Amino acid sequence: MSYLHGFIPEEQQRLLDQGDFLAPKIYPRIDFSGCRNLLEIGSGVGAQTKMLLQLWPDLKITCVDYSEVQLAEARKNLAFAGDRVTFICQDARDLKLDEQFDALFICWALEHIPEPLKVLRQTKSYLKPGSKLWFTEVFNSSYYVFPDLPNQRKYYNAYNQHQISFGGNPDIGAQLGNLLHQAGFHSIEIFHGGFHLDQSKPEELQKMIGFWKILLKSGAPGLLEAGMLSIEEVQAMEEDLNFIASDENAVFFYQFVQTFATY
Repeated sequence: MSYLHGFIPEEQQRLLDQGDFLAPKIYPRIDFSGCRNLLEIGSGVGAQTKMLLQLWPDLKITCVDYSEVQLAEARKNLAFAGDRVTFICQDARDLKLDEQFDALFICWALEHIPEPLKVLRQTKSYLKPGSKLWFTEVFNSSYYVFPDLPNQRKYYNAYNQHQISFGGNPDIGAQLGNLLHQAGFHSIEIFHGGFHLDQSKPEELQKMIGFWKILLKSGAPGLLEAGMLSIEEVQAMEEDLNFIASDENAVFFYQFVQTFATY
């Protein structure tokens, strides 16, 4: 599998920063109380794992990721947790685990994995009846900014198309309910979260635009290498976002999707 954002140290740090920045949006609804053994698919550098460990001190977590580079960084980031965390390098489409779990967590990962339905079906073999499942995924088609400037729109379209070319899905959040139903899970509930910001909250808008620029630029090396954009077009995207952040009529809107289910 190819990865939209790459594995350089700056990107690994971005994931940690992103985990902190988005935590107030992601975790108010999630509840793993009563669970003891959680399986996290696509754990990466441990940005979300850290939050889970802090919020539910009784949890033990098995982190599965296909990248040994990311897991090596996760071991450093989660060293404080000791034996509460186990690291396994595997393709989630072909799991071979030794334990049973009473919780499953996937966050910002299914968007990058071809055959997400296969991943969900694979996890069932390792879940106990009554397990709690929480998913948080992107819905990139929900993105709206005003004014609509062509350079940032061109970049965003290329960014999403590049992910699709890897077999990923930048709108998978909108499809989570169907995927979980097809995989045979129950009690499916769908929730929406995200941002709707304008100049009535200028500090929040500025912070979000800053975060968004870093997120989009994380895909720039791959876009440049693939010849999908030029360095000038990357810079033009940044300039457009800077303009939006200072425009008196600026609007930033984005929604992600969270889903709960049981097995």
